[in-house]
Amino acid sequence: MYSMTILSPKRSAILSFIRERIGDRGQPPSLAEISEAFGFASRSVARKHIVALTEAGFIAVTANQARGIRLVEHGSKPQLLEIPLLGRVAAGMPIDPDVGVRDHLVFDSRMFARVPDFLLQVEGDSMIGDGILDGDLVGVKRQFDARNGQIVVARLNGEVTIKRFELKGEHLRLLPRNPAYEPIVVDPEQEFMIEGIFCGLVRR
Repeated sequence: MYSMTILSPKRSAILSFIRERIGDRGQPPSLAEISEAFGFASRSVARKHIVALTEAGFIAVTANQARGIRLVEHGSKPQLLEIPLLGRVAAGMPIDPDVGVRDHLVFDSRMFARVPDFLLQVEGDSMIGDGILDGDLVGVKRQFDARNGQIVVARLNGEVTIKRFELKGEHLRLLPRNPAYEPIVVDPEQEFMIEGIFCGLVRR
């Protein structure tokens, strides 16, 4: 069985690279090609990532073969998701919404804790403590409520932001994960809506 933990952005990218090479050329990349594509200092770094992907059940490796990597599919068809990439989401102060389908991207469903309905591109650095960086694509499951501590995409006065959700009694705050930013206190008179729950990210 494969692991249900979310792959790190680097390992997600390596898995995508392996898929693309097999699809485009009919054969998997070698360790040397993976090292070159990702700028690794040595093949041993690439090998470490390949071992991790093997242990997680995404690939299998035939020993003593230069191109011994093969994909492991669970079920009769690959578990691929085509997810729309919409606009931006602020990891900082809320920004004006910039929503409209920009692209459709294909990912292995196991990259996400839950199947996302859409992707948004992060702008800002307020969530770096949770490993969400400027430029990342975050997967969002459309949902209109949240538990304390969940990472949410929220609309506040018509603007969109990604933060941790905190509700204590009647006091609602959106919490950054960067000490350079103050929590956003949501006043009852403000227009507020949860657009969805964070369920994973992709770093391109």
